[in-house]
Amino acid sequence: MYPDLSYLFHGLIGTAPDNWLSIFKTFGFFLAIAFLASAIVFSIELRRKAQEGVYQPDKVTVTEGAPAGIMEIAMNALVGLLLGGKGWYAAQHFEAFRHDPASVILSGKIAWGAGIVGALALGGLTWWDARRKQKATPVVRTVTVFPHDRISELTVWAAVGGIVGAKLFDLFDNWESFLNDPIGSLTSGGGLAFFGGLVLGFLAVVAYMYRHKIPFWPTADAVSPALATGYGVGRIGCQLSGDGDWGIVNNAPKPGWMGFLPDWMWSYNYPHNVLNTPHTDPVPSVGIENCTWDYCYQLSEPVFPTPLYEILMMSVVVGILWMLRKRIKIQGLLFFVYLALTAVERFIIEKIRVNVVHDVFGVKMTQAEIISVALFLIAVAGAIFLIRKEKSKTTSPTE
Repeated sequence: MYPDLSYLFHGLIGTAPDNWLSIFKTFGFFLAIAFLASAIVFSIELRRKAQEGVYQPDKVTVTEGAPAGIMEIAMNALVGLLLGGKGWYAAQHFEAFRHDPASVILSGKIAWGAGIVGALALGGLTWWDARRKQKATPVVRTVTVFPHDRISELTVWAAVGGIVGAKLFDLFDNWESFLNDPIGSLTSGGGLAFFGGLVLGFLAVVAYMYRHKIPFWPTADAVSPALATGYGVGRIGCQLSGDGDWGIVNNAPKPGWMGFLPDWMWSYNYPHNVLNTPHTDPVPSVGIENCTWDYCYQLSEPVFPTPLYEILMMSVVVGILWMLRKRIKIQGLLFFVYLALTAVERFIIEKIRVNVVHDVFGVKMTQAEIISVALFLIAVAGAIFLIRKEKSKTTSPTE
C-alpha cells in the first residue's frame, strides 16, 4: 500500500519511503484529484448546455480600479497568518508534521511570529496591488456570467459541504469512538462516509444555485456524471492508501474465471496500510516481518478489495451516464438515473464490505444500505413524476 506519496514513488521508481513526500497523504491527494475531475466533467456539461441554450446568462456588475476593501485585506491577511504560522511551525516540527499533517493543520498549533509576518505581507500585498491598479474614477461595467463561469465557486461549495457531510455521517456511524476521542475523530483524515458527502455537498450546491438563480433540473443532470466520476477517482485513494474501506474476510480460493488476474484483485491483506495500527476491522493487523519503515502493518487475514470493485462499478456508471446524457430529453431524469445506479452499486458492495450495522425495525442494515434504499425509492418516484409531467405536456386535452 501507499499511505503517502513517498511510498507511491518508492513503488514507481524505487526511491526510499518516509522522506519529505510523506506530508502528502495518498488519500488526501486523490481526494483533491477527485474534486478536480468532478469539476472538469461538471464544467464540460454546463458549457454544453449553455451552448444548447438551456441557460440564460446572468448580468453581474464589476467595479474596476477601486481600492481594496477592508474585508478583502482582512481575509488575505488571515490566509497569510495561517500559511506563515502553520508553515513555519511545520518546518520546526517536521517529523511530527510528516507523520500527521492534520494534527498541525487542524489544530491551534502555530508559530505566531511567522504568522504575523505572513499576515502583514499578504495583507499589504493585497492593498498595494489594488492601489497599483486604482483609477481616479472607478469603472463599473456589466458582464454576462453563465453557470460554467461559476465552476470554481460551485466546486468549493461542493467540497466544503461534501467533506463536512462525509465526516458527520461517519461520526454518527462511529459514535462511541467520537465520544472517546472527539478531537482525534474530527481532525482525522480518514473516516469519510460517501453518502454524507453526497447529501450535504448536494445541499450546499443547491443553496448556491438558489442564490444565483441557476435552474435546478438541468444542473442536476449536468452534475450527475461529475459526481460519479469524483466518487470513482476518490475510491482509487481508498484502495492505494488502504484506509480501512475494505471488505470482509475472504479466504476462499480465487474463481477460475479470474485466473488471468492477480491474486490481490480477489483477496488482499493491505500491507503498509495507512491505518498503521493492530486494531483494525474485520480482523486485527500484524506487523510485517523485518519492516523498518513508518508503516509496517498488514491485515492478519486477507479481505475483499472492495474499493477496487467500486472503482470498476463506478466506471460502468459513468459510462452509462455519459452515453445517456444527450439522449435523455426530459430535464432531471438523468439525475434520477444517477441516484438509482449509485444506490444499486452501493447496496451491492455493502454485502461484502466492513461496516457498522443498525437495527431497522428488526432488520440488520448498514447506514449505506438504509440510504441506498431511500435514494432508490426517491429515484424511482422522481423519474415517474418527471415522465408523467412530460407526457401531460405533450398530450392534447380532450373535451
